[in-house]
Amino acid sequence: MTRTRKAIGGLALLGGAVAAYLTWVHYSGAEPLCVAGGGGCATVQASEQSELVGIPVAVLGLGAYLALFASALTRGELARIGGAFVAVAGVAFSAYLTYAELFLIRAICQWCVVSALIMLALGVLCARRVLLEP
Repeated sequence: MTRTRKAIGGLALLGGAVAAYLTWVHYSGAEPLCVAGGGGCATVQASEQSELVGIPVAVLGLGAYLALFASALTRGELARIGGAFVAVAGVAFSAYLTYAELFLIRAICQWCVVSALIMLALGVLCARRVLLEP
């Protein structure tokens, strides 16, 4: 397994852990742990933008991270292209959600920021995998 695939797999697991935590928070009704305080995480989690057609955004993220992990475990062109597609879609959706946090919700969730940064790194790594690896 190449270093790029290992990095994609590791970041996908990390992102999956964040998304799993936020999924648990959503379904349990618990308050999300927000290190800096201020309630930004709870505000974002309770917002209209926390769901897409009735599906929690955290569940969508969990699915994306699992797909990226699976692509890292798989060799071949389909895995490279599929992983890149999921990562690019994830980066675009994360960009929209960051916009929503800043301008619609007017609150920042630290977990969401971490997830967006992980997805951005995955986008870069998946693009590298498509362009530079056989």
